[in-house]
Amino acid sequence: MDQEAGFMANFISSYFIALGVLLGGALIGGVGAYLSGEPPLTAITKLANRLKIWALVAAIGGTFDAVYSFERGLFEGNTRDIFKQLLLIISAMGGAQTGWLIVSWLAQENMPS
Repeated sequence: MDQEAGFMANFISSYFIALGVLLGGALIGGVGAYLSGEPPLTAITKLANRLKIWALVAAIGGTFDAVYSFERGLFEGNTRDIFKQLLLIISAMGGAQTGWLIVSWLAQENMPS
């Protein structure tokens, strides 16, 4: 039962880490754009599009942990590890997508991806 509680904590954490990386990076980048004389809302939207993959990588703890979990699942027969890692990736993708939606709602920019 303790392992399941640890997984749920990681599952929720990966969502909010991805959300925070995307929101924080885009908003702080918008401040930098404002200080340099560029339109901040356009910069925030562009940054949010570029930060989605990095929010995902930050949330799952880097790529080596994910690769190790997949390797262990394939070669040692621990399919549960593969499933857990996929759920963590989906959670992080959800957090990044939520952050992107919040930024697009706030910026009201229609930028092509």
